[in-house]
Amino acid sequence: MIVKYGGNAMKSLDLRRAVARELGTLRGAMPVVVVHGGGPVIERELAARGVASEFIGGLRVTTPEAMDVVEMALCQLNKQLSQDIGQAVGLMGRDDELLRAEVLDPQLGRVGRVTAVNAGLLRTLLGAGLTPVVGCVAVGEDGEALNVNADTVAGAVAGALGEGAVFLTDVDGVYRAYPDPDSRAAQLTRAEVEEGVAAGWIAGGMIPKVRAALDALGRGAPFAIIASGMTAGVLAQAARGEAGTRIVP
Repeated sequence: MIVKYGGNAMKSLDLRRAVARELGTLRGAMPVVVVHGGGPVIERELAARGVASEFIGGLRVTTPEAMDVVEMALCQLNKQLSQDIGQAVGLMGRDDELLRAEVLDPQLGRVGRVTAVNAGLLRTLLGAGLTPVVGCVAVGEDGEALNVNADTVAGAVAGALGEGAVFLTDVDGVYRAYPDPDSRAAQLTRAEVEEGVAAGWIAGGMIPKVRAALDALGRGAPFAIIASGMTAGVLAQAARGEAGTRIVP
């Protein structure tokens, strides 16, 4: 299973380590690939260097100066997460061209869209009993680094491996009548998701989350789950279909 991990679950060292323990437990049941972002860490490092942050459509405008800081911050976090998880190998897009990408939009600077995943490298590590931990920096067509959204990287990796993905976030799943807990949808089809967006019961910050899930399906993943990374035991529960919202073709 591919697990996208980041955001609020990274702000607390205790919570980060709790999630790492859960990843280790999940690995006992199935091979796991972890894909991580690092928004809070990147923000902190940019601010410390006086580099301003600007967002367009939820994506960070990444100048060459900012790209250097993003890559440095994600590399450091990548190694910390790998150590927390144990029996893990931290990887960035430059490693054996794990992630290749093209520039998404010139207005965004060094922001990329994944075009290829070195699935063979990931399968080799999984076959050796190791957990690949993937940081979201890819290699661009010019051979230089590109900043890539972690949700889209997780979708691309899931598609390349033909496996399901779990997107850990700060809500328990997709609600038909948010925040009523009884309205959480255990499973939705692609058509139901599109209907929910059109009807307005999927709205706000949930829209990019379901779009990432649909992107994973479009790339070949058999399913995608949106679940809370703030809840203990959620990964094992999601794998059993007992937590989150499973989105299927």
